[in-house]
Amino acid sequence: MSKPLTFVTGNAKKLEEVVAILGSTFPRKVVSQKVDLPELQGEIADICVKKCQAAYEIIKGPCIVEDTCLCFNALGGLPGPYIKWFLDKLGPEGLFRLLAGHEDKSAQAVCTFAYHPGDEGGKVILFEGRTDGEIVMPRGPRDFGWDPCFQPVGYTQTYAEMPKEEKNKISHRYRALDALRNHFMNQEKQ
Repeated sequence: MSKPLTFVTGNAKKLEEVVAILGSTFPRKVVSQKVDLPELQGEIADICVKKCQAAYEIIKGPCIVEDTCLCFNALGGLPGPYIKWFLDKLGPEGLFRLLAGHEDKSAQAVCTFAYHPGDEGGKVILFEGRTDGEIVMPRGPRDFGWDPCFQPVGYTQTYAEMPKEEKNKISHRYRALDALRNHFMNQEKQ
């Protein structure tokens, strides 16, 4: 029996969404553990690798960490990996107002999962998902981050307005987890 895969998060909603997206056929049990990891600066991939290595040093077993970014094209990709701090200080309305002077309201939601296999010297593997959209005046429930102000391309609803099942079929998190799931499913076949 394989060791459980520890998702490093203290956010119960994120755990719920991850387990729902991975589905019942995922070959590993996913558990969560809240771990205080350093808040790092830099490029998305570098941040994820370092966070995952730090998580492994604490957990000493197979683990995944997630980093989510919201990249405004008019701002050269900012706030990017610093979205947590921007959201905390400005709220969804403030994120929308950041683009008030810009015609371009397009953005990319980016999710990267970093996986450490849980053995000494194990190499971190990254799984990235991206969803194009635009930043809009916030609509919908305010219970999950910047979802109220992100409207994916081809949709008339923000992430917050969508039924969870619909969001979980198209989101940046879904795309990253789909790549992660495929990695594990291919390992099971070997």
